Amino acid sequence: MKNNGQGHSSVTEINSDYTLTGHFYAIGLNYKKADAETRGHFSITETAQSIILHKAKENGISSLSVISTCNRTELYGFAEHPFQLIKLLCEHTQGTIVEFDKVAYVHKNREAVAHLFHVGTGLDSQILGDFEVISQLRNGLQRSKEAGMLNAYTERLGNSVIQASKRIKNETEISTGVTSVSFAAVQYIMARVPFVSEKNITLFGIGKIGRNTCENLIKHTKNEHITLINRTKVKAEEIAGKFNLVVKDYSDIQSEIANSDILIVATGAQQPTINKELLYLKKPLLILDLSIPRNVAYNVTENELVTLVHLDELSQVTDKTLEHRQSQIPLAKEIIANVNKDFNVWAEHRKFAPTIKALKTKLSEIKAGEIDNQRSKISNFNEEQAEVLSSRIIQKITTQFANHLKNENGSAHESIALIEKVFQLSNKDL
Repeated sequence: MKNNGQGHSSVTEINSDYTLTGHFYAIGLNYKKADAETRGHFSITETAQSIILHKAKENGISSLSVISTCNRTELYGFAEHPFQLIKLLCEHTQGTIVEFDKVAYVHKNREAVAHLFHVGTGLDSQILGDFEVISQLRNGLQRSKEAGMLNAYTERLGNSVIQASKRIKNETEISTGVTSVSFAAVQYIMARVPFVSEKNITLFGIGKIGRNTCENLIKHTKNEHITLINRTKVKAEEIAGKFNLVVKDYSDIQSEIANSDILIVATGAQQPTINKELLYLKKPLLILDLSIPRNVAYNVTENELVTLVHLDELSQVTDKTLEHRQSQIPLAKEIIANVNKDFNVWAEHRKFAPTIKALKTKLSEIKAGEIDNQRSKISNFNEEQAEVLSSRIIQKITTQFANHLKNENGSAHESIALIEKVFQLSNKDL
């Protein structure tokens, strides 16, 4: 297991009542070293994500966010040691620590930040420029926030990644052409199946990938022989109504497969939903499995009429579009560098927060004592006016110190030490 970079010391929370401890880690695995089966072992359902967040909170982890897609599973959070996050992941998936160790990566502090930027902007996607992961990131951050597991640092980082993603999508051409596995599936079909508009196609599963595949099929193949099947028929009927498609009951799946030339499986089950026992074929059948974990059992290939293609193979589709996308990488990296720089400046300034907060508290104590003293000495003392005036003076003083520290660069720690000495700020104050 590779631990990339030592990064910087842990950061402190700005404008809050507590200080973050530990380091910011990104731990996980993706398509580069983990095959589809292994990725399936570490796949995390939405329910499991909520449980992981709850357990992390119980174990004293201050901030955690989870991403789980067909191509990757990753945890981003603060911990004293990355094993805290690895243990959480393995305890709530079917993966083991031994298996994780063989294919995983661990990034720390700034390397973890850089990794998240690459993931969220599509540079680390299996299909370069695939921006579907950003919605997963956004959902993960929202889920963490609702669970009380998103601190200011991670929220600011997430928003910075989202900002970079939007800029890259708008300012480069890295997302032109094939943008998802769902389109790659349609491209694969069109390239290898003659007279595709006349073929019988069954789409099993209408989650996000299934819906996108359905739309791409209709748009690019002009096929009018598409049948939708979903365990929840009402959901399939909602999609079918938009495109005038046929919907069949789940109980009809065996006969529909027998009548199909192409079967696309995009279900979200944790175990295979299609196996050789369902196949009673009299003609060739192309099966595309777009699911993680695999939802088509490999034993279907025992039927000589079956050709099985998994999304890992679809993601290897390369064309002139991909070549053009690669030419946009330098511009995308430049955008990332700019946004990341702004984030790093913000994060660096956060370490001044405890001192500035303690200084403000100390000045407020002096103010309160002086107002109390003047109240007893001056008749008709205008306490409200004195309160407003002194509070504004305190704000101006602390702002002046904060600006000084921000501009000190490498010698800021000396200035912090001097402020703490002059104003007698103890560890209790900080």
